[in-house]
Amino acid sequence: MRRLPKPFAAVAVAVVAAFGLAACGSSSSSGTSSNTPTKGGTLRLLAASGFDHLDTVSAYYTADYVLERAYARQLLTYPYAVPTTIGSPGWNKAVVPAADMATEIPSTSNGGITNGGKTYTFHIRSGVDWNSSPARQVTASDFIREFKAFANPVSPVGNSLYYTATIAGMAQYSDAEAAFFAKKSNKPTAANIAAYQNSHPISGLSAPDPLTLQITLIKPAADFLYMMAMPFASARPVEYDSYVPNSAEFNQHVMSDGPYQITSNVPGKSLTMTKNPAWKQSTDPIRHQYVNQITLTIGVSSATTQLADQKAGTYDLVQDTGFDPSSIPAMLASHDPKFHIWPWSNTLPYLVFNLRSPDAKGAMANLKVRQAIAYGIDKVTVQKINGGPQVSQIINSAIPPGNVGFVSKNPFPDNNGNGNIAQCKTLLSQAGYPNGVTLTALYVNDSINTRNFEAIQAGLKPCGVNLTGKPEPGSSFFVDLGNAPANNKPGQWDLATSTGWIPDWYGVNGRTIIPPFFQTSCVLNTINYGCYSSKQMDSLINQAESATSLSQAGALWGQANSLALQQAIIVPLLSQQWPYYSSKRVHNAGSSGVVFLPNIGGPDITNVWLNPTS
Repeated sequence: MRRLPKPFAAVAVAVVAAFGLAACGSSSSSGTSSNTPTKGGTLRLLAASGFDHLDTVSAYYTADYVLERAYARQLLTYPYAVPTTIGSPGWNKAVVPAADMATEIPSTSNGGITNGGKTYTFHIRSGVDWNSSPARQVTASDFIREFKAFANPVSPVGNSLYYTATIAGMAQYSDAEAAFFAKKSNKPTAANIAAYQNSHPISGLSAPDPLTLQITLIKPAADFLYMMAMPFASARPVEYDSYVPNSAEFNQHVMSDGPYQITSNVPGKSLTMTKNPAWKQSTDPIRHQYVNQITLTIGVSSATTQLADQKAGTYDLVQDTGFDPSSIPAMLASHDPKFHIWPWSNTLPYLVFNLRSPDAKGAMANLKVRQAIAYGIDKVTVQKINGGPQVSQIINSAIPPGNVGFVSKNPFPDNNGNGNIAQCKTLLSQAGYPNGVTLTALYVNDSINTRNFEAIQAGLKPCGVNLTGKPEPGSSFFVDLGNAPANNKPGQWDLATSTGWIPDWYGVNGRTIIPPFFQTSCVLNTINYGCYSSKQMDSLINQAESATSLSQAGALWGQANSLALQQAIIVPLLSQQWPYYSSKRVHNAGSSGVVFLPNIGGPDITNVWLNPTS
């Protein structure tokens, strides 16, 4: 799960008053949109703190992805489309990988997938060049270099598990590099890192010729193409061997194989991208080069000020900040065509139980106690706090809507989300707590998460579940939440309410959700916060990860999802949508306002153009 734009934790209750002002998911279809692209001008982005990383290996944040779309390409990526609703033709197109630098998507029918589903062969388009001097063809070696950089000792890849669990030799290579640089004598300098990586192969990666990359897997993985569409799997030029990964020096020498190149980077203040002269439209079926220049201004933290600047035409798009909640009712009422609430799919927030807590006679290890809480939670009030049905959907599934394995039927019927107090009381009594139970709830102490906790606390009290709050700042919340080795001690936490998850891809995406949530794991910084362990669950995960078809994998992920729900390991609450606004200058195909792409988590800045009269 990548980091969220700040502060996407929720959208405030102010929007509730505007429910009837617009059709769900849109402000208006009328406006001044032009479907004829024009070229020229400067697209102006605005941010509070901006991107985290420019290095594609370590970048794992929505604000990073927005910029990477312009300068970093992959063999596969996600196409531009208009996802009007989850499951619409636009959504379905936007969330399925398409050929980017690859000439075609590998399949068994075209010979790209062989060896019983364990060997993938990618052919690279001729004419895709780096903005080197002179311009130079991107090769298969550039992709192998990226995979080797995943294990660098300074700033490793944001999520290694997808690749170490699938690509032959990847885990062994990563472990060996970590062991090498763990020795004090092996300093992590640019030269030493490059020397190690260039002299040690990964058995599952090979380049039969400069324009062919061959990847051999440990076992079949039906969802491997989705991993190859992650920005982690970008090409990496040989010039990067001269810099420590993700260093300040690296950030001043970022190269491009996309339509734009970084020409100025003032840390903490601004970034400028101009047209990449080495890029050719004929080699890129996904992106365009409509605007002459893209600028990013960093340091405007107020969402209210950002919106005012956009309305005034000073800036066009916001890069890293959630939409100003208090402005949503007025935006809906105005039917401004540049404002839109886009569909998204996530499990945000959800409630998780600490199964090892010894408090209250080990109540959290008691299935009936967990099920009682699942029955009793008032999800409707939590939904209102998070913006109401206009911007959040009540869910009862770990795998969120629009994905294979999603469970639409609530295994614990709760009066349409209002809470089933009678059933909660019954199960609590059956569990051995006829007089109720007192539990400690950990949560982030910001305003929205505090109100979420208070709503859950108030909803559960009538059935005898008494929650004692343990508020913490976000900086320590996730440290304490993920400290599995210490969470079996008294007085830590029994349940937590400020957790959320966004999958790394959509469709058959159980791998991005089920293993981190539910696979046996009880180590420091685990995402399996409650230390759930089940041989049946682990078996389903292993079968799904080894599935030879997406349909087979999807069915197994669905079984795993249902098992976790029945065991009440977590209680899913909401899936939140994405309100977004663009200035009047900005246009793109199929929508009057800028289109939100689910896998970027923001706008596609390579598929917008500017009003020529602006």
